[in-house]
Amino acid sequence: MTHELNRRNFIFASLGAVGTLPLASYAVAQTQPASVRWATVTPSFAALVVEFIRYHKLDEKHGFTFGTPTAYTSVPTYYADFDVGNYDVCVGSWDGFAAHYLGGVPIKYLCTITTAEGINILSSSRDGLKSVDDLAGKVVAALQQTGAYRMARAVLKEFHNFDLDKQAQIQNVLNPAAAVSLLRAGSAQAALTYEPNVSNGIIQDPSLQVLFNVGASYAQATGQPLPYFGVAVRRDLLDRNPGIGARINDVFRDCIADILGDVPSAVKTVGERTGFAPEVIAEAINSKRLSFKYSSMTDPAARKATQAAIDFCARNGVITSKPDDGFFFEG
Repeated sequence: MTHELNRRNFIFASLGAVGTLPLASYAVAQTQPASVRWATVTPSFAALVVEFIRYHKLDEKHGFTFGTPTAYTSVPTYYADFDVGNYDVCVGSWDGFAAHYLGGVPIKYLCTITTAEGINILSSSRDGLKSVDDLAGKVVAALQQTGAYRMARAVLKEFHNFDLDKQAQIQNVLNPAAAVSLLRAGSAQAALTYEPNVSNGIIQDPSLQVLFNVGASYAQATGQPLPYFGVAVRRDLLDRNPGIGARINDVFRDCIADILGDVPSAVKTVGERTGFAPEVIAEAINSKRLSFKYSSMTDPAARKATQAAIDFCARNGVITSKPDDGFFFEG
């Protein structure tokens, strides 16, 4: 009996300590999740998304807080730290996330935020290349250890009967910007890279042109978009904080809608924190090559498009096998 009375006194005292705080606010205070860890890598378009969310406090709008993002300049380290749990939310290519999931990393794929129109092969108008068939025997500068390269190779092989590895001479580079540099220097006749490196190269050298757009080719052949960059979340974060996945999903939905709603304002807000000049980011978006398109894995149509892309990538060796349904965030 004494125990029950003391317990009740403690409960009433605790409620009294809340004072006049409205019950709804008290409930939010009790259930609001801890700060969510995330990261950014520069130079990249992903910094535009991260910095836009921070500037407009879209996390707070949806009832949680993103911590200060860990900053990376090394893409391999960026992904490696996500794999071991050094942060919770990562913006990256979906095929990379699928490969990591298949390797045992406990993650869920939350949403797609761009399609593969950002992956391009550039050439110089001075070299006279008119189509992908003209790449035969030519030097193509590319970062081979990327999903962008594997995706381009698969699209070329399946829809254009062109084997990039066998029919062209691939000059491997250390980063996607270096591919453009080799093309501009005349050391290669083409460069396989992705936005914003594509727009940056074209602005710096007007003789450069898009010879081949990977996402556009896939969409024309299949009638569906080829998803590319998206958002993955550590499963332990989802387990610790029920409901946080839906909130993070909503943040990225609002972010993409707001960026597309006013591109000049979005670019001005972020400035050069992407690692590129604002006019480069604006050109990438306005050209439709940096093709922002939000689609949640809780949406059946988006899941269907992603499953089709998974089938395509698996049969072309972009990923070793198909991830099961546990890969997808389901709400």
